[in-house]
Amino acid sequence: MFAVLQYSFIQNAFIASFFVAIVAAVIGYFMLVRGLTFAGHAFSHVGFAGAAGAVWLGINPLYGLLTFTIAAAIAIASIGKQYRERDVPIGIIFTLALAFGVLFLFLYNGYAEEAYSILFGTILGISTQSVLITAFFSLLTIAAVICIFRPLLFSSVDEEVAKARGVPTDKLSILFLILCAITVSVSVQVVGVLLIFTLLVGPAATAMRLVKGPYKAIGLAIVFGLLYSWAGIFLAAQTNLPVSFFIATLSFAVYLPVRFIKT
Repeated sequence: MFAVLQYSFIQNAFIASFFVAIVAAVIGYFMLVRGLTFAGHAFSHVGFAGAAGAVWLGINPLYGLLTFTIAAAIAIASIGKQYRERDVPIGIIFTLALAFGVLFLFLYNGYAEEAYSILFGTILGISTQSVLITAFFSLLTIAAVICIFRPLLFSSVDEEVAKARGVPTDKLSILFLILCAITVSVSVQVVGVLLIFTLLVGPAATAMRLVKGPYKAIGLAIVFGLLYSWAGIFLAAQTNLPVSFFIATLSFAVYLPVRFIKT
């Protein structure tokens, strides 16, 4: 049953999903607390444009993802200073990115699988180089969150009080949006832009209903993320069905009963 673990591409998938599941759970928790789930959704579509542009240029899609999403994070933070002001700029950037994504795909003359993998993920085809890049940016993001954890949590819970206490909420907001952009970029390889919420929101949302306190919620979200990812990869290897399908299904199957029981 575990014979699939001998293959290098399966090993790469497990290693990459390990880092992605952890960073997505950490960032996903703060996204929910700060009410930025729409931003996470927008970043995935912005990343689609970047990845499509990278594929058109013949370079690693992850570089395009990172470039476009980080640029969008800075733009969103610069245009809308308050959370309630960001929906409009996020929506505008969202639609512009989709337009560029369509353009890049139109200009691309290669195989359709490249674009397909952007939409639905390509974790079973991830290269060793991409695994190393994913690990680097995941660890960088986690290290950044650890460094700003207390002020970030304070400003997430009550921004006005945090600002009155001297917390640099504007700078924290920009930095957090950039961290969100990086997380979305590395997560797209696992579940694709269409199902990015599976890892960003699903584990964190379930954990927050089961336990109280940020440390316990983040810890449990990481456990859920790892279970969904690894089970999804294993089931996909056994059935030849998409990994993202299993991850999304498992996430929904766990969240639904928790949602109704823990009301």
